[in-house]
Amino acid sequence: MNFIHKIIRHKSVEQLQADAGASTDFKRTMGVWQLTAIGIGAIVGVGVFVLAPHEAALHAGPAIVLSFLIAGIGSACAALSYAEFAGMIPVTGSAYTYGYAVLGELPAWIIGWDLLIEYALIVAVVAAGTSNYLQSLILQVTGWQLPMALQGAYGEHAGMVFNLLAAVVALLVAGLQIYRTEVGARINTVVVALKVIGVVIVIVVGAFFIDPSLWHPFIPKVVVHADGSLQYGWAGVMAAASIVFFACFGYDTLTTAAEESKNPQRDLPLAVVLSLAIAMALYFGVSLVLTGMVHYTQLNVPAPVSAAFQDRGLHWVSGIINVAAVCGIASVVFAFMLGAARIWFALARDGLLPHWFARSHPKYNTPYRPTAILGVATAITAGFVPLNELAKLVNIGTLSAFILICTSVLVLRIRKPDLERRFRTPFLYVLAPLGVVFSLFLIIGWPWLAGGHFQLIGGLDRDTYIRFIVWMVIGLAIYFGYGIRHSALGRARRT
Repeated sequence: MNFIHKIIRHKSVEQLQADAGASTDFKRTMGVWQLTAIGIGAIVGVGVFVLAPHEAALHAGPAIVLSFLIAGIGSACAALSYAEFAGMIPVTGSAYTYGYAVLGELPAWIIGWDLLIEYALIVAVVAAGTSNYLQSLILQVTGWQLPMALQGAYGEHAGMVFNLLAAVVALLVAGLQIYRTEVGARINTVVVALKVIGVVIVIVVGAFFIDPSLWHPFIPKVVVHADGSLQYGWAGVMAAASIVFFACFGYDTLTTAAEESKNPQRDLPLAVVLSLAIAMALYFGVSLVLTGMVHYTQLNVPAPVSAAFQDRGLHWVSGIINVAAVCGIASVVFAFMLGAARIWFALARDGLLPHWFARSHPKYNTPYRPTAILGVATAITAGFVPLNELAKLVNIGTLSAFILICTSVLVLRIRKPDLERRFRTPFLYVLAPLGVVFSLFLIIGWPWLAGGHFQLIGGLDRDTYIRFIVWMVIGLAIYFGYGIRHSALGRARRT
């Protein structure tokens, strides 16, 4: 029984609230718009520039807007749950900390460990993606390009050994976050503003070149391939929803900056809701414009947004698109590196990892040790590992976090209904279960009737499950070998 008590021990919400008020690890420098910029920066990236047009071409046609609507509803269930927790427990660590307060230490460790690798891998893959746009801009502006050996990772093309610009992006973002978070946050806010302006220009200019006939049929007829897979129809819409869902999260990264927010209980919930709402509006606009400018079957190309405007002779817009893409993708690096470093810091501060990682910089009050390690590790990974390998992310980590958050906020509302909540999720008893079910469907796939029998559409592949299991085994070994004995909560209870 003593063993069971150890792994389910949890922090009280009241204690976490007291700790948040007394914390001096970080400087409180961020306002609501800087937090919102972090959320938008994490959400809007490859989704708007690549994922939306590709999924329109491959699965949904013009109905890609419906796919984003479905994915957005599922993501909003989790976002509202995040918002309630963020206003109630303004402590760094996001889903890890919330799980610690409700479900106990072991579940919290599992989700924190999982999000740590998830965020770090996203930083690496997005840094690699940024480098492609940077190389294109450098070539377009100066006519000069890097030597072949420094353009990409070995194995993608002959002669490519190291992706220099990807490594530089990762190290530069890490340096900004170590130096002063508020400086990096201000720069990130400007970068995100440029990205949003670029996307708005795409929507506004593209709206004048829409041919409504290209939206008919809005949901193309079903095409059944020889392998039994489905394309278009409602099955295609749902399959696309499973994929574009991964362009609809990222707002959780801003909740990791709770202890750097000036007024976290007010600003965090507002920033979560604002960032998702703005991002979804941009996704809807771009999806409608692109499928209205060119036939959806023509959007499965390397740079679909730029190609659509060049097809209409709007070459000047393609330059704006490239700048917006660089800004957009770089801001994703900033958001997820910030999130990964603060989850690492929170795990160490709670004793589940060595406390050496939980010492903030003596001058800048930033989690400089985790940030430095993440900067170097992601620079090396993004530099040497091919982009197509990096892109195989452990998406199950984010979905697991969403399941935990939706479950936890519901449990806490039942267990402690009288706790002060600056933000209360509306219709929680409907939205929280809906968020859990939606996340489970994204993990296992959508059941769909086709050819007289049910099949699963979407879902995660076998390699994802294998990576998840291997990472979890490593995490459990660390927890039972180190964390369970060094836990700060466990030590406090023994004294």
